Amino acid sequence: MLRVLFSRLLKVVKWFAIGSVLLVLLFRVVPPPFTALMVERKVESWFDGEPIDLQRTWVPWDEISDDLKVAVMAGEDQRFPQHWGFDFGAIQAALAHNERGGSIRGASTLSQQVSKNLFLWAGRSYLRKGLEAWFTGLIEVLWPKQRILEVYLNSVEWDEGVFGAEAAARHHFGVSAKGLSRQQASYLAAVLPNPRVWSASHPTAYVARRAAWIRQQMSQLGGDGYLMELNNARKAPWSD
Repeated sequence: MLRVLFSRLLKVVKWFAIGSVLLVLLFRVVPPPFTALMVERKVESWFDGEPIDLQRTWVPWDEISDDLKVAVMAGEDQRFPQHWGFDFGAIQAALAHNERGGSIRGASTLSQQVSKNLFLWAGRSYLRKGLEAWFTGLIEVLWPKQRILEVYLNSVEWDEGVFGAEAAARHHFGVSAKGLSRQQASYLAAVLPNPRVWSASHPTAYVARRAAWIRQQMSQLGGDGYLMELNNARKAPWSD
C-alpha cells in the first residue's frame, strides 16, 4: 500500500513539474489573462456581498513609462537586475530587523511577488512557500528580467480591484501607463506595500515622504539607464 501511494505521489509531482514548466514557458510569450490574486479578490468580494469589477488592461513593455519601471525597482527591489530571484542580503537584514521587534519587514523580490500573485493563494504555509520558491526559480531561469518586470507591472494591485500599470494610471491620474510622470510613478511605487490602504492619488504624508525617497533612489540608481542592466547584469549562481 505504501509503495502504491508513493508511486502515485511521484506521478503527481512529476506531472505538476511538467505542467508548471509548460505554463511558465507559455506566459513568457503570452500575456497571462488573469492572476490568482485577481481570482482571490473577486471571490472575496462575492463572500463580502459587495462584488467588484476588476480593472486591468495588459500593455506591452514599450507602453509603460520608464519612470514607473525604475520607481518600482527603486522602491521594492533595487537589486532586481543582479539577483536570481532571491536577495539573501535583504532576507538577512529583514530577519535581523524583525528580531529586534517593532514593525515586520519583508524581503520579497519582484520575482517572488510575480510568482505569488500569478500562481498562488494567500497564506504563510510551508507548502505555499515551497511552491513560491519553485515558481520563482522557474521564471528566473525561463524568463528574461525584462519579461518578469513586464508581467509584474501588468499584474500588481494598485487599489481595490485595480490591477496593472494601465488601469492604475487611468484610475489614479487619468493618464495612460506610458504618460505617467516621474512624480506620479513614484507615488504608485510608494503605495505598493499596502495599495488597498494607501492611495497614490490621495497620498498621506507618509506616502509623500516615501515617494520623495523613491525619486531620490531612482536618481542614485541612474534613472532610465538602470533599465539597460536588466537582461545582462547578473552572473551565473556558480560564478565568483
